Amino acid sequence: MPEPSRLLPLSGGAHGTARSPMTCLYRCGNACDHPVPNQTDNEYLGDLINTGLSRRGLMRAGALGALVLGVSSAVEAAVPGGAAVAAPTVGAAKPAPGTGELTFKPIPPNKLDTVIVPNGYDHAVVIRWGDEVVPGAPDFDPYNQTAAAQSRQFGYNNDFVAVVPLDRDYRRALLVVNHEYTNEDLMFPGFTTLDALTPEQRRISLAAHGLSVVEIERVDGTGGWQVVRRGSRRYNRRVTALATKFQLTGPAAGSPLLRTTADPTGTTVIGTLNNCAGGVTPWGTILSGEENFNQYFVGGDAAAAAGADTRARLDRYGITTSTRYPSGNRKWDLVDPRFDLALNPNEANRFGWIVELDPFDPDSRPRKHTALGRFKHEGATAILSKAGHAVLYMGDDERFDYLYKFVSSKPMKKGDPASARRHNLTLLESGTLYVAKFGFTSTVDGTGALPADGGFNGTGQWIPLARDGVSLVPGRTIEDVLIFTRQAGDAVGATKLDRPEDVEANPLTGKVYAALTNNTNRGVGSNPGVDEANPRVRNRHGHVIEITEDGDDNAAETFTWDLFLVCGDPADPAGEVTWFAGYDKTKVSPISCPDNVAFDRFGNLWISTDGNALGSNDGLFAVPLEGPERGHVKQFLTVPLGAETCGPALTGDGRSVFVAVQHPGEITGASFDKPASTWPDGNYARPAVVASWRLDGRAVGA
Repeated sequence: MPEPSRLLPLSGGAHGTARSPMTCLYRCGNACDHPVPNQTDNEYLGDLINTGLSRRGLMRAGALGALVLGVSSAVEAAVPGGAAVAAPTVGAAKPAPGTGELTFKPIPPNKLDTVIVPNGYDHAVVIRWGDEVVPGAPDFDPYNQTAAAQSRQFGYNNDFVAVVPLDRDYRRALLVVNHEYTNEDLMFPGFTTLDALTPEQRRISLAAHGLSVVEIERVDGTGGWQVVRRGSRRYNRRVTALATKFQLTGPAAGSPLLRTTADPTGTTVIGTLNNCAGGVTPWGTILSGEENFNQYFVGGDAAAAAGADTRARLDRYGITTSTRYPSGNRKWDLVDPRFDLALNPNEANRFGWIVELDPFDPDSRPRKHTALGRFKHEGATAILSKAGHAVLYMGDDERFDYLYKFVSSKPMKKGDPASARRHNLTLLESGTLYVAKFGFTSTVDGTGALPADGGFNGTGQWIPLARDGVSLVPGRTIEDVLIFTRQAGDAVGATKLDRPEDVEANPLTGKVYAALTNNTNRGVGSNPGVDEANPRVRNRHGHVIEITEDGDDNAAETFTWDLFLVCGDPADPAGEVTWFAGYDKTKVSPISCPDNVAFDRFGNLWISTDGNALGSNDGLFAVPLEGPERGHVKQFLTVPLGAETCGPALTGDGRSVFVAVQHPGEITGASFDKPASTWPDGNYARPAVVASWRLDGRAVGA
């Protein structure tokens, strides 16, 4: 029998947050230790003192505010064998948001190696790394793992979570999960160094990336969920970086910049990498964002020798051009030459896209949509405009990078299920891609204190980059704009932000919420200084921006904005200024490093955190957006030691909330054999998805 694991003591953080250096190494290739990729001299928000846009960004705290837009309560998504999917739709019947009151008692910050939920709630693991996904997968055995087994089992480091109903009563559903990255230290018994990995272990890591689709069902007599173990389980599927084929769509598909020796047409890509957040479309498909793909490639130094333009493109995306093997590289080129840019200089261009997956057709080929642009996508979420066009919001998760929006050329079709579904599956192949430029009139002092007008607020515009296959950036081709979208944003003067991650529109109001996780480089050295939308030097705790599209239409090209939250602990002895939409700061839960957001059926905002810089475990928080409780942040859940809270996802009936517990025990010095966390099973750490529910069966939260 293997020797029992021994728990490792905790060790320090990195980069001004609680994130471990081990996480920095494996998740993003130590991005914070490299120069900021955005070296342009674009004006940042501190320069935009008067943009000429009409200003109407007054604070709306404590009031219902603008006209409630609403959602369609049962838009048919033409799902084969499935139920109606609630589609965020502007202009339909307008159910009012709830009172905003959250009834649970907030849990205190802690450093416990378990999941903690409020009194009156329970929780349970739904699925964990290595559990069966594809029927017939072998039992998980980390001591005898193979790539073939991992390709049929639940992948590693679960991130985005979607729960798509299979019936109107929410008795059965599809759970769709991203697997962002691998940590070989914590995966393989006897691990020593990345250089010592065997070829099979490298293939296992490739297979542990990607997505999982698995049927789940409610547990009788509780609000919990479990994986379906009986019946056909016909939807269950693994999508991997090892072997799954993807189709490129849209204006850049087939471009010479996307062609390789293995794919001379430039239309078929093997695998998806570093899938972070995502969304469910109104027509029932899943969107997944490819984020820190840059870290997987080697040979950037040789590829950059082709010329200054190539070097600039690689540097702008964080692909190392100074050495063959950057720190933390898994050396997948030793088992697959497509990861060697010296041999395949275009392969990296085939990653960094938004992926669309049809969870109801396990035989369908997932697609990468070039019309949505290429950058480090945190994710993408969709809402319908007043005219029924799909509107997607996307953040580029990098210090001083940009916020984007896409509006489809064609509206979503309803009616005949088969015809509508064929049409709707083409919506993301053509449309207009925008990048955001913010403006304001007030100045800030760098402490986070409110401007003289009593709020962080202003105006903004969406600058079009491409429309229906035509470049709108002077001097740049459509392929250049879509494949090197960061440089297109540079060229039009987009606004530099503090790591825009998840961006989602509230289905009840249409207002958009962007989580800016942190940026400890803000105002340091030659980096951009503070401004009204990034009001703190060395921004450790992050903030949340609220955007109201003009005309209350998500397809608008201008907007107003305010900072809904400036995160941190109001009682922090360091004295960092915080803001909770004007709510009494003595009554809120401290919150640090907002990452992913979601909405419950009452329109409240749920926020998961990543890298809590306040010294406690990451968690899940809820906060009302309207009414007298607007800004009253309450902590609902904490995750185990070293873990990040991902997801979250609330079921349409409001009775369950799902979170992905990512990288438990990911603390420098930990290993599979000497874990820093033994969650969830008491032996070694395993990333897992957890569901929580109220014991009285009522809606979670409110």
